[in-house]
Amino acid sequence: MAAHRRSAHRKPKQRPLTGPAARTAATLALAGVATAGSVTGAGAAPAEPAPTAAQVKAKVDRLYHDAEVATEKYNGAKEKADAATRTVDALTDEAARRTDRLNTARHALGSLATAQYRSGTLDPALQLALSSDPDAYLERASYLDRAGDRQTGLLRNIKRQVSRIAQVKTRADEETERLAARRTELREHRTAIRAKLADARKLLDTLTADERAAFERSADARHGGGPVHADRSTARSGPVSAPDSRAGQAIAFAHGAIGKPYVWGATGPNAFDCSGLTQAAWKAAGVSLPRTTYTQINAGQRIPRSQLAPGDLVFFYSGISHVGLYIGGGQMIHAPRPGAPVRIAPIDQMPFAGATRVA
Repeated sequence: MAAHRRSAHRKPKQRPLTGPAARTAATLALAGVATAGSVTGAGAAPAEPAPTAAQVKAKVDRLYHDAEVATEKYNGAKEKADAATRTVDALTDEAARRTDRLNTARHALGSLATAQYRSGTLDPALQLALSSDPDAYLERASYLDRAGDRQTGLLRNIKRQVSRIAQVKTRADEETERLAARRTELREHRTAIRAKLADARKLLDTLTADERAAFERSADARHGGGPVHADRSTARSGPVSAPDSRAGQAIAFAHGAIGKPYVWGATGPNAFDCSGLTQAAWKAAGVSLPRTTYTQINAGQRIPRSQLAPGDLVFFYSGISHVGLYIGGGQMIHAPRPGAPVRIAPIDQMPFAGATRVA
């Protein structure tokens, strides 16, 4: 009886599944694993799809535009840094010159004091009483009075020099602080430009050769012209049509720059950015323009688009971040962007922002 109870509680021995039953069990097990995997990965973010060629082109265009905006800010900061450097140098030179004059005045005062010491310090009345030649004494006393006046003048001069040197050094210290701030600003803009251009190159590297060629063709179309417009051989060799000789000289210079590369921050003679080209062109005509697009637009008389004449400066984008030199017929010469040399382009390829006639 006990043996029967033990056998009743014994766990029945399981037999391995075979045939169709085994296949059914395996199918159910795999389904369970797949379901578990899908539940486990439900929270994971799907991988972002690679951008299309059109998206890459749009992003690259935006990066190039942002880099140009940063370039103009860099140009403005550099102009201010250069001016601060010149001011610091001038103040340093002034302080050195004034210090030399101060040392000369101190030397003269020292020589005068030494001469008076050697002459003795007897009371003037006693010196007169003891003198065997009163007339000679009175002449000498007059000389000492003049020497005293000279000493007083030297002391006043030294005091003024010391005060002025202190003022110059204080101003030099202030300008040095401004210069340090300008240089920090320069580094920030330089870093921003390089980062945007590097990002643009990385995006372009994701394109196939055919897509890259298509991008360059579309960029040429947007910025005006293909290879023929970038060839320096197309530059005019004859007289340039312009309202006056200075505008003609500026246009002639710009024609001579056709085909030269765009380099941010460059003002020639071998490379240019957009405002560097217009500045150099008008400099060749004897006119000094400021360095940046947003200051060049205020360097002359504002004119409506309908009154454009060759030699006028034409500006683009709401932030006034691009400039070209108008040459007539709806065309300009400009430095477009990295990878695109100085060329002729239609002015309606970019959003027009204004125009200035250089005075």
